[in-house]
Amino acid sequence: MNGFQAWSSRMKPDLFSLIPNDWARGLASVSLDIAEIDELIRQTELVGACVVPYREKIFAALSLKPENVSVIVIGQDPYPNLAQATGMAFAVGEGTQPLPGSLRNIFKELESDCGVKPASNGNLQRWVDQGVFLLNQILTTRPTQSLAHENYGWQEFTAASAKVVGESGAIGIFWGSKAQHLAQYFDPELSIFSPHPSPLSAYRGFFGSKPFSQANARLMQKGLPAISW
Repeated sequence: MNGFQAWSSRMKPDLFSLIPNDWARGLASVSLDIAEIDELIRQTELVGACVVPYREKIFAALSLKPENVSVIVIGQDPYPNLAQATGMAFAVGEGTQPLPGSLRNIFKELESDCGVKPASNGNLQRWVDQGVFLLNQILTTRPTQSLAHENYGWQEFTAASAKVVGESGAIGIFWGSKAQHLAQYFDPELSIFSPHPSPLSAYRGFFGSKPFSQANARLMQKGLPAISW
């Protein structure tokens, strides 16, 4: 480690300051854990290692105000590639090709479920604009390595985020056993479960699970507009 590395790491904004104010108020109780995670990330950066996604994108999912969340989709952790990781679960940057396997499978199920032609663009901002909260349980990792930051403590922070929207009556889509740990914060009648869309598990029940039409049916039962997936 040299002096420039130490200076440049310390000059980066602390993580808590990057959390939008609409969320910071509801998540104030976990601010200490964020400070601890920030220190772990800075130590990683000090030895010249990259953190995925870029610091400015870590809380990108929180750009959607909590009161505007109608559906939450829970992911695991970022794609371990700086070019793909956007800070939003399953989404990739516009123009990213090829699409990750999980996202391709999501689009396949969407076509089967709702007749929506598979998108060539993995930017899911169109979902976010309609109230879909794309939250990973672990918000950072290392390039090329999934779950590298599994023990950093992100799960407490994201559980608190899920609790905020679950208690507000959001619909929860839980893909895979890890995501289903957060179902405790949601009304069972508003919870949708299936295996993960990963190429390793999609054929074990994700395909044919119809999560998109199920979510829309629940939204309409609540008198809310359906999502144009």
